[in-house]
Formats: sequence, C-alpha cells, structure tokens
Amino acid sequence: MYDVITIGTATRDVFLQSPLFKVLKDPRHLEKLGFPTGEAQCFALGAKIEIGKPEFLIGGGAANAAVTFARQGFRAGALAEIGADFIGAEILKKLKKEGIHPLVVRDRKKKGTAWSAILLSPGGERTILNYRGASEDLALRDLPFAKLNAKWAYIVPGKIPLAIIMRAIAALRRKKAKIAMDPSKYYLNLGARRLRPILRELDVITLNREEAAYLTGVPYGNERAIFKKFDTLVKGIAVMHDGPRGVLVSDGRTIYRAGVFKEKKLVDRTGAGDAFGSGFVAGLARIQDIGYAIRLGSANATSVVEAIGAQAGILTKRRFESEPRWRRLAITRKIL
Repeated sequence: MYDVITIGTATRDVFLQSPLFKVLKDPRHLEKLGFPTGEAQCFALGAKIEIGKPEFLIGGGAANAAVTFARQGFRAGALAEIGADFIGAEILKKLKKEGIHPLVVRDRKKKGTAWSAILLSPGGERTILNYRGASEDLALRDLPFAKLNAKWAYIVPGKIPLAIIMRAIAALRRKKAKIAMDPSKYYLNLGARRLRPILRELDVITLNREEAAYLTGVPYGNERAIFKKFDTLVKGIAVMHDGPRGVLVSDGRTIYRAGVFKEKKLVDRTGAGDAFGSGFVAGLARIQDIGYAIRLGSANATSVVEAIGAQAGILTKRRFESEPRWRRLAITRKIL
C-alpha cells in the first residue's frame, strides 16, 4: 500500500529567460484585445530575442505533487501517461531518483510526452505554452486497479476524461483511501452539476480564489458565502489560496485564515499552487491538524517560488522542521 498516489500529468518544462520579455499592464486596452487579466507578456514582433541558458526540468501536477510527498517522507506513487520517447525516459528517471514509484502509462497514439515552454520575465512572472501530448489520453484500460491502494490520493486531472477520474476515485474509495483534488480549468468548466459525483467524494478540495468563485457561482469577494456553498458540494475541507495574499480554509465549522511566508527572492511562480496543495495534504496526512497543514503548504509554496521550476524548491521534511523561518505563521480562526 502507498501512503499517497498522485494522478494527473508529468511533463517536460523548458524555461526561457530574457530581460526582453516585458510585462505590460493596461486593463482598459488589453481587455478589449482579449487579455482578460489586463496584463500581457510582450516582446518585439519580428525581432531576434537573446535568451539565457535554457533550463530543462520536469513538471506536471502529478509529478510535482509526488515529489512533495516523497520529500516529506511518504511512500508515493505517481500515475500519468507519458510518451515512449526520451522525454518520457527522463521523467521516469527523475521520479525514481526522488524515490517515487512510477505507475506510468506509455503513449499508444504516438503523441509524445507533454511539455511546456515557460517564458520567464525578470520579476518572476511567466507565460506558459502547453503541448498536452499523451497526458490527456489516459483510458480505462490504463488504470492499474490492483495498484490503486493508498491511504490518500491527490488528483490534479488536467484534461484526463471525467469518466476515467471517476472510476479511479471509485477504486480508491473501495480501498478506503481519502481523496484530495486540485481541479483543472478543464474540470471547472464542466460546472458544479457535472462535477457533483466527484465533489461529494472529496476529503479536500484546493482552488485559488478566482476558481472557487467560478465553481460556486458566488462573487469573488464574499468568502463566507463561497465556503457556505462549498459545504453543499464537498463533505470535506475546502482550501482557497489567494497568491501573495495568503490562504483561507474551511472545515465546515471554522474558517482559518493565514498570510504567507515572505520569499527571500521571487524567481518563478511556476508550481506554487501544486506546492501549496500537496504540502497542505502532506501536513494533514501526517498529523490531521489544519494549522500545521497550512504552515507546511505555505512554506512549500514559498520555497518553490525562490527557484526556477516547480520542483527544485520543494521542501524535505528535515528542512521544514529544522529551518527557523518555517516555524511560525500567524493563523486566525473564526466560526463559519
């Protein structure tokens, strides 16, 4: 039996850095041009852009989360579909080096391993260009039902079909596993009604504030109403992270609010959400204390943004417990 199985994607991440990648903020004009955030990362059209040395790393939600669990001392497995190519071989090598058991499926459609090109600006902001490749082709025949035996499952589904994730959850539930999920944009777009069979099985759901508002249909600023709505959708714990503004967590009775650990230097935000969510679940799996889980998730996310890539900064159990900077995080509580 595993302590944790992660289910989702494993990718090659290629980081490209240049001072010529400029971030423009102009909500009035950029929103009209199809940039909903009012911000854009830009460089001169037709120019030859000089970049620094590319960084070739491993990413993807299942791989990122599995690294957190392994470094925190859990026996971890990672289920993802990869290509029968050299990138897939590199992912396998990385997982095994981290002590993760790879429950990987080889690509049958010759799409190749998923990969992303990340255009990284000097301030740590980035634009991600995704090729999903084989990652979304996980099929029912690919599920290793005999091996889906764990105390916890952490699901970051990407565009894996809903029916496949539902079958995986059913198999895990039969083995008494607890289920955590960080829904992708693809899943959120399915809407709460179609997701209800999954949502009612979750012990933990993690989303950012915008995603939580979208899924519940409650205005962004009304956090209490968002959590009230979550109580009708999810029987377990709802986690709403809000970037540098911190995190809110509800167990159905109490709302916990915390800020963030201050980073030494913001280098790259890639993987911060994965780091927080998997760190939170790792903390909960260890001692079942929400305050401790928030502290571990927040520390893990801060450490990740201090390095390039989604995995380099992931904390080991020893670092989290021994480094003084992670020992205290102000957490307030109020009745929901």
